[in-house]
Amino acid sequence: MRLALWGLVSSILLFTLAVCSIALVPAGIGVLTTPHAVRAVRAYANRRRLYAMEWSGVSIPVPYRPVPERGGLVGQAERCAALLKDKATWRDLLWLLADMTAGFVLAILPPVFFLYFPWGIVLACGVWKPIVDAGGNEWFAFIHITGQTSANLAACLGAVFAGLGVLTAPRLLRANAVLARQFLHPDHERELELRVRRLTETREDAVDHSAAELRRIERDLHDGAQARLVAMGMSLGTIEALVEKDPARAKRLLAAARADSAEALTELRDLVRGIHPPVLAERGLGDAVRALALRMPLPVEVTVDLPGRAPEPVESAAYFAVSEVLTNAVKHARATRIRVDLHHTEGMLRALVSDDGHGGADASRGTGLPGIERRLGAFDGLLAISSPAGGPTLVTIGIPCALAASAAG
Repeated sequence: MRLALWGLVSSILLFTLAVCSIALVPAGIGVLTTPHAVRAVRAYANRRRLYAMEWSGVSIPVPYRPVPERGGLVGQAERCAALLKDKATWRDLLWLLADMTAGFVLAILPPVFFLYFPWGIVLACGVWKPIVDAGGNEWFAFIHITGQTSANLAACLGAVFAGLGVLTAPRLLRANAVLARQFLHPDHERELELRVRRLTETREDAVDHSAAELRRIERDLHDGAQARLVAMGMSLGTIEALVEKDPARAKRLLAAARADSAEALTELRDLVRGIHPPVLAERGLGDAVRALALRMPLPVEVTVDLPGRAPEPVESAAYFAVSEVLTNAVKHARATRIRVDLHHTEGMLRALVSDDGHGGADASRGTGLPGIERRLGAFDGLLAISSPAGGPTLVTIGIPCALAASAAG
């Protein structure tokens, strides 16, 4: 119901505003108002792209070209011209028309079906009588209400409609998202352009990330395990010299060396876990995320529906993406409970991470979420965030891949 009413009102208002602004371009006024109107249309379209991904798993790439940022009237005219030349602007307007008509019908059908049920109950409880006595001609769908029997039939039909509404709601919601994708998806030329740009960016990010990871591993080895192993070597040399002269002191040094070896082993295991967790290689993504959840300082509920194993690079990318999102929720969201849902549908590995924190997550701030986007970008993956102020926060991670059905996830 919220999508239907909000979508209808928003689409009508934004379409009217944009069309009127464009119509006033020859008069000069539209040059000033059109960029603002188109910006509002694009913000609304991006919000619907996010909902399509979160609610139905329908991915709709953003096709918009960069807009000139010069100031003054000349810059305003350049922005207006660039927006009017962009095919995505006109596709957005066509989508608004479709959304206020066919999209509204698809969104309103489930709540309308469901609302038939209470009205049928009300009629069956006796409300039919004053309506009929007053000369009313009441119809409940295709049933003409003339007495208690027809009112009872209306209540039964209302129950059928309610069940139909519950069953069809996910399909109709997805149909609404697919309808939006037909208009909001980039055309073939723009899609190829975005693809080339994304591949260029992800290649550069992959090179930078690999170099940074090598530096981190080298630093951790030098400052951690290597330093402890050097200290152990010196201690063993001292023990060798004292073993006969001062056995008691040699024994104490030997105990200290044993403790250092245990700490060095722990540090090496942590380092290996940071590169590629052993449980991920041995048991798969589902068990690796469950093990990760157990180490969190607050309750994390994990649901896994993976009929097979994804390729190792994809599992690694998904694992570290989920790990970063969980870390953010613990550090910044003040959450008390987190839920992780892993599943694979329509050729896409999806991880949904939700928390009951205060919200406000923004991918444009900090390094964590942009880092996830860069890691996922190497696999054409997607990151969608819904985090209104006050919460809750829902992060959707999607990576296209096929599962190996022979292995358990």
